[in-house]
Amino acid sequence: MLLALGLFAQAPDDDLLSELGDSEPTLLVNASFKTNRVINLHSLENTAPGVMDFKVSHRFGFVDQGIYDLFGLDNASMRLGFEFGLTNRLAAGFGRASYQKTYDGFIKYKILRQKTGAKSFPFTVAYISTVAIKTLKPQTDNPKHFFSSNLNYTHQLLIGRKFSDKLSLQVTPILVHRNLVPTLAIDNDIFFVALAGRMKLTKWVSINAEYIPKVSGRLDEKYRNSLSLGFDIETGGHVFQLHFTNSTSMSDHSIFTETVGDWAKGQIHFGFNISRVFTLWNK
Repeated sequence: MLLALGLFAQAPDDDLLSELGDSEPTLLVNASFKTNRVINLHSLENTAPGVMDFKVSHRFGFVDQGIYDLFGLDNASMRLGFEFGLTNRLAAGFGRASYQKTYDGFIKYKILRQKTGAKSFPFTVAYISTVAIKTLKPQTDNPKHFFSSNLNYTHQLLIGRKFSDKLSLQVTPILVHRNLVPTLAIDNDIFFVALAGRMKLTKWVSINAEYIPKVSGRLDEKYRNSLSLGFDIETGGHVFQLHFTNSTSMSDHSIFTETVGDWAKGQIHFGFNISRVFTLWNK
C-alpha cells in the first residue's frame, strides 16, 4: 500500500514537470546578419513581410589603377535593387546593374528556421532561385545569338547558424547555369560552395567576410574566386555596407563566374551597399 501511495504521489509530480517542459516557449532566432546580404551573397535574413528594401550598390574601379584614376574612383559600376517581404518565409526582388546592362530577379523561401526552446532547431535553411539577362549589345551579328542566349540562372541553398549574439556562419552550395558560353571548353553548369560569416563588434557595427570557391566545372583561366571583406554600419533606418571585393559585377551569376580581380595584385574594388526599408502594408 505504501508503494502504491508513493507511485500515486510521484505521478502528479512527473505530469507537472512534463507540463513545465512543454510550456517552454519556442522562439525563432533572427538577426543572423544585419541585412539580407552578407556582402555580395544573399544572407539567411529575409525582408520583413510588407516591407520594401531599396538597395543602392556601388563599386569603384580597381584600386591598383593608381593616382591617375584616383585609385579607382573615376571608374564605377552600380546596381539598383528592390526587394519585398511577401510572407514570413517568402521574399522576392529585382534589380538593374550597369555591368553588362544586366536585369535580374530572384525568389527566396525559408525552408527551415533556427529555433530555441521546447521545439528547438539548430540552423536555418533557405532556397534562392535567380534569373538574369544581359542586355549589352553583342559584338557579333551571329544569327544564332537568340534572346535566350543572354539568360543566366542560379540556384542557391543557404545553410547557416547564429552561434551567439556576435557570431553567425553560413555555407551556400550554388549551381550556375549559363545558356551561352564562349567555347566548348567552357561548361554551361558550374558548381560553387560559398562560405560567409559575420562578427558583431558593437551594437551598430559588424565585420563580414565571404569566399566563393569553384568546386566543379570549367571556366576561363582568367577568372578568380570571389573574395570580399567589409563592415556593416547601422544608422536608424539605413544600413551602410562598406567593403573591398575582387568582383566587379553585382548580379549573382557573374559574381560567381566572371570575377577577374586578383587580391595579390591589388585588383580589388572599394564599394558600398546602402539599404533603406519602407513599410508598404501592415503585416
